[in-house]
Amino acid sequence: MSMIKVEGLTFAYPRSYDNIFENVTFQIDTGWKLGFVGRNGRGKTTFLNLLLDKYEYSGRIISSVEFDYFPYPVKEKSKLTMDILSEVCPLAEEWEIYRELSYLEVDSDVMFRVFDTLSNGEQTKVLLAALFLNEGHFLLIDEPTNHLDIKAREMVAKYLNRKKGFILVSHDRSFLDSCVDHILSINKNNIEVQSGNYSSFSQNFERMQASETAQNERLKKDIKRLKTAALRTGEWSGLVEKSKTGAYDKGFVGHKAAKMMKRSKAIEDRQKRAVEQKSALLKNTERADDLKIIPLSYHSDRLLSLNNAAVSYGDKTVCNTVTFEVNQGDRIALNGRNGSGKSSILKLIMGEQIDHTGTVSIGSGLVISYVPQDASYLKGTLAEFAYNSNIEESLFKAVLYQLGVEQIQLEKDISDFSDGQKKKVLLAKSLCEKAHLYIWDEPLNFIDIYTRVQLENLICTFSPTMIFVEHDKMFRNKAATKIIEI
Repeated sequence: MSMIKVEGLTFAYPRSYDNIFENVTFQIDTGWKLGFVGRNGRGKTTFLNLLLDKYEYSGRIISSVEFDYFPYPVKEKSKLTMDILSEVCPLAEEWEIYRELSYLEVDSDVMFRVFDTLSNGEQTKVLLAALFLNEGHFLLIDEPTNHLDIKAREMVAKYLNRKKGFILVSHDRSFLDSCVDHILSINKNNIEVQSGNYSSFSQNFERMQASETAQNERLKKDIKRLKTAALRTGEWSGLVEKSKTGAYDKGFVGHKAAKMMKRSKAIEDRQKRAVEQKSALLKNTERADDLKIIPLSYHSDRLLSLNNAAVSYGDKTVCNTVTFEVNQGDRIALNGRNGSGKSSILKLIMGEQIDHTGTVSIGSGLVISYVPQDASYLKGTLAEFAYNSNIEESLFKAVLYQLGVEQIQLEKDISDFSDGQKKKVLLAKSLCEKAHLYIWDEPLNFIDIYTRVQLENLICTFSPTMIFVEHDKMFRNKAATKIIEI
């Protein structure tokens, strides 16, 4: 296997005044199954685009492999799937494609269907299968789980575990643990590469931060003690020097004063070294501020109920009948395959005019805060967004900062945000809203791991009444009090 070497990489977008990468150097093996992690906006997708030679940069990227990118841009989705796959992997034999599809438990008849009729999950699987058939290529996989339900994520993870030679950008901890053997992490102050899965990387990172925190506390105490000692010794030296006046042996007194001053300088040097050591610590510590939410208390225990409800579009019923009720303090996760009607049920509760059977009873005066799946449409300034959303601008920006959006980003147009930062805009809006019920539809799409943990802690601490759809199994298991199968 060959190496991909990055030497002195520096890059900033033309319209930006801050570098995404600055003098970055590292190397990776093309035989690794590499998980790529880091805060939203740190440059994960940007780095993949640099490997694809889409931007000009300073420094060098040295590689002997050809790169492929997922999600693959399908231009004519009206074509048959088999014709599209023949474009993606032109040298692959037909039997090889069928073999890869069988690994992913995709029915072979998808080859004879129009690509646009495939579900998002099916499209993800067939394109991944085709890309891995380009022998000798190194695959760059950018957040493949955003349109996959839990079962599909497990299947794709199992498939990726059979492969090698890829970089996988993902924020799903369980997914990463299932299919990578190295981690590439963009930290606050550097980029590091470690052997192992995400859990082992996280444990090592936490141990390192704990060790640096303890060392930092010791150095703070040492610096304070040395500062006091240096001042005291310096004062003593001055007093001794003054005592030369009228002394019998002025040379002895002067020598004693000089010796004490030398000792004071030595203490100051020790203090300076301690300050330098301290300044090198905790540069990669991630902010994980405690978030707050202020749910409204409803006048009765029950907020809403669905009885034998099923959504239909035209003649097609998209889900079986659903019956459940939401009481104060419930955190209900809707679980089911892609296309099973989970989002439609949420929209029905939100009051959208959707054909359905059964009954939906919503409590009078119920205030709902809603986070939709899609955030790509967002644009304009944060101030304009806050005004149009009827939320306090300063609080809104403070919550975004707590969610890991750096201060320098807060003045940019939202259209320049990364996908994860755009989703944080919608989440911050919801956290600023006082509501009886919070409805979040796949809130973690594109959201980094640190923010996922913040949201888990928030929900467990404040216990807001919620209905949500989320395919991150670890998040769902921690946040939900009930799981409704759709």
